[in-house]
Amino acid sequence: MSDLYVYSFYRFKNIKNKKTIKLKLEQFISNKVVRGTILIANEGVNGSISGSKDDLLDIIKFIKKLLCIKKMELKINSVGFLPFNRMKIRLKREIVSLGKGVINVSQKPEKFISPSKWDSFIKQKEIRLIDLRNTYEIDIGNFRSAINPNTKSFREFPYKFEKMNIGQNDIIAMYCTGGIRCEKAAGYLNHKGYKKVYQLKGGIINYLSHSRNKKIKSQWNGECFVFDNRVSINTKLIKGKYLQCYGCRRPITIKDTKSKQYKKGITCPSCFHERSEIQKKRSNDRQMQIDKSKLIQKIKNLNLT
Repeated sequence: MSDLYVYSFYRFKNIKNKKTIKLKLEQFISNKVVRGTILIANEGVNGSISGSKDDLLDIIKFIKKLLCIKKMELKINSVGFLPFNRMKIRLKREIVSLGKGVINVSQKPEKFISPSKWDSFIKQKEIRLIDLRNTYEIDIGNFRSAINPNTKSFREFPYKFEKMNIGQNDIIAMYCTGGIRCEKAAGYLNHKGYKKVYQLKGGIINYLSHSRNKKIKSQWNGECFVFDNRVSINTKLIKGKYLQCYGCRRPITIKDTKSKQYKKGITCPSCFHERSEIQKKRSNDRQMQIDKSKLIQKIKNLNLT
């Protein structure tokens, strides 16, 4: 297949009929060759899907019609393959989980910093720059001088933020992969009394899209983790050098796969001592099923030729 794309999108919007939205969306998508995940919650919609441009555009238009909206945060990347295994539409309590109940997400444009102004903005000495991603994401790429909250999940952010000793009058700049975590965190911090909270518009992916063909000294260093089979993308927005441990979902290098602690689909050097024997056994059983399925498919393909 060729001319394939990944469309990543979200929109905070009060949804009262999410079950109906899910059913209508499932029916609309059923005859299209698309893969990915769409989350629907009372607070809005969040998704990342792959397929042909025509199919993806039709889906985006349909979602906008369902939700009665005109605008949606959308990022588009071209890919050489479908980086998701299947299509899933799920109902959730939150489209990005912070675990702090209903949060008012502000859409004030002055709080968003465009990619073209981001580098100069974060160079200011008084800026407290925070990376809202998890540690394993930050390890493979980040903006220089950013604070690492050392979170394993976004739900840990409120607790970790309390440990940063940031004053309510400090200027805070935040960034994440696509912007959604920033909007949720900004709403939470605004509720806590922090008013000088700024966000990178569209997240790292939007920043890389803006800077990839420009001869500028970028403040970004490394690759960006993405939640699909590409694992990471580089500054040219193409698949990066990282693989993934399907035991712990962390990015790994080719060198990691040479380790005695690496077992395909089960463990890597980062999680070998973290995972229990029960978890390892479950992963081993799953990997055996995957290998068996691939072997059966390979035999079928040979019989067809």
